Amino acid sequence: GPSAAAGESWYLALLGLAEHFRTSSPPKVRLCVHCLQAVLPRKPPARMEARTHLQLGSVLYHHTRNGDQARGHLEKAIPQFEDVKFEAASLLSELYCQENSVDTAKPLLRKAIQISQQTPYWHCRLLFQLAQLHTLEKDLVSACDLLGVGAEYARVVGSEYTRALFLLSKGMLLLMERKLQEVHPLLTLCGQIVENWQGNPIQKESLRVFFLVLQVTHYLDAGQVKSVKPCLKQLQQCIQTISTLHDDEILPSNPADLFHWLPKEHMCVLVYLVTVMHSMQAGYLEKAQKYTDKALMQLEKLKMLDCSPILSSFQVILLEHIIMCRLVTGHKATALQEISQVCQLCQQSPRLFSNHAAQLHTLLGLYCISVNCMDNAEAQFTTALRLTTHQELWAFIVTNLASVYIREGNRHQELYSLLERINPDHNFPVSSHCLRAAAFYIRGLFSFFQGRYNEAKRFLRETLKMSNAEDLNRLTACSLVLLGHIFYVLGNHRESNNMVVPAMQLASKIPDMSVQLWSSALLRDLNKACGNAMDAHEAAQMHQNFSQQLLQDHIEACSLPEHNLITWTDGPPPVQFQAQNGPTTSLASLL
Repeated sequence: GPSAAAGESWYLALLGLAEHFRTSSPPKVRLCVHCLQAVLPRKPPARMEARTHLQLGSVLYHHTRNGDQARGHLEKAIPQFEDVKFEAASLLSELYCQENSVDTAKPLLRKAIQISQQTPYWHCRLLFQLAQLHTLEKDLVSACDLLGVGAEYARVVGSEYTRALFLLSKGMLLLMERKLQEVHPLLTLCGQIVENWQGNPIQKESLRVFFLVLQVTHYLDAGQVKSVKPCLKQLQQCIQTISTLHDDEILPSNPADLFHWLPKEHMCVLVYLVTVMHSMQAGYLEKAQKYTDKALMQLEKLKMLDCSPILSSFQVILLEHIIMCRLVTGHKATALQEISQVCQLCQQSPRLFSNHAAQLHTLLGLYCISVNCMDNAEAQFTTALRLTTHQELWAFIVTNLASVYIREGNRHQELYSLLERINPDHNFPVSSHCLRAAAFYIRGLFSFFQGRYNEAKRFLRETLKMSNAEDLNRLTACSLVLLGHIFYVLGNHRESNNMVVPAMQLASKIPDMSVQLWSSALLRDLNKACGNAMDAHEAAQMHQNFSQQLLQDHIEACSLPEHNLITWTDGPPPVQFQAQNGPTTSLASLL
């Protein structure tokens, strides 16, 4: 009747005002809350009251630090009507997690999942939310189980699209857990579902991007830089297709389809990121630099409008890769400043720091090797080993720590124990092709320093065989120059030349500064021994140039205040750096 319509109109007026204040720029939160609070004393119908509590809880949760009041309103909304109840449960569990009450959030979500089976959108959304909660707690088994339940439910309600999202998410977690036997059939099934699904072109392409990102990262984790190329190319074409498609605001007819994996802009950054990972592993460092610059520019733009934590994760992973590139190309000072940038990003987010602390100490260890601070390198790698549970990272750190012990020359006991743990001939701990090839190289380096040249040659030929098979340019260059050095010591100048010349060519293509320095010194000595005075002079000149560049960079890096980071081995990253009075490291062995 008329009175009901009048009742409705005051409610709609207050709601309209509240929404106007909420969407103002900047939001006028206090006025919005006043309008919503004005609804409650008028004793509105129960559904209206429940929705108002939900709206108040949502505004207070998203726009203020008033967690207690938000919780109070959301708890009042929960026992109510279906459409309100599930949204309130979802928000309330987010709030509990923010307050570190994860154990209160889990039963709330479980109960909501149990009673939402007749509401496909909320049932799927709550399953995703609980799976994410388990993932953050590193309970990947429970998360995988929930995603499996979601995939089966989506199939039953006729949503092949959301079924694919659940299965791809499960595949991602199985890859994180290294359950490769389960991953392969799952990815095959996902590939079939994605190809057969006929729906919104943007949704279809975004499923393909998700699928291809998993495939590419799987190959890169296995160190298969050459085998990954067809997949990576498909992924790059796919993201180009997406960027030409327009977002049609046509809502899917099946409510279970109302999900998307990532915004288009985030997908673009992610594709740049995996391209950088590939270029770095393959040793195309200028290409890695080009894509990092593009991705970081895009990230800066996105972060102005979007505070999604995934953007900071992307930024940290990009910086981690470009830092390694800089150390290889002889830009240590820039690398050090970027390490400091990663520290600053990690200071802003405890979760980011706990996920990247081991990588940060590993990067500092690599920097310490590059400026010849071997004691600090050892301390950094030891800290990183203590912090990581990731097998591939563990093997990478151990390989680099072994190289530190070899250079120090007096740590035989520790070195033997390390080499036993990364024995490439027997029970190698990870399936990575690249890391196993690196383990052969480290063995060859150690045998070389011990004067066991035939054994060294055997190990280095294994590295060459493996690195040629997968286009691992840096390992190829390092193995060639070390083999060249061995042949030079053995007096086989012709064979030495056959190794050093291609090593030098490859090192300039990468470009790898330390291999160029090493190769030019060897070419100078070889040509001198063979009586080629002109070539010897040219090589000596090259060596002089590389030495000067490295020396300049070394002095610049060591005099930066950030250089003090090399002594940090405990707790969160330090905030302040004291300026130093110039380098404190020995340059003798560098040159």
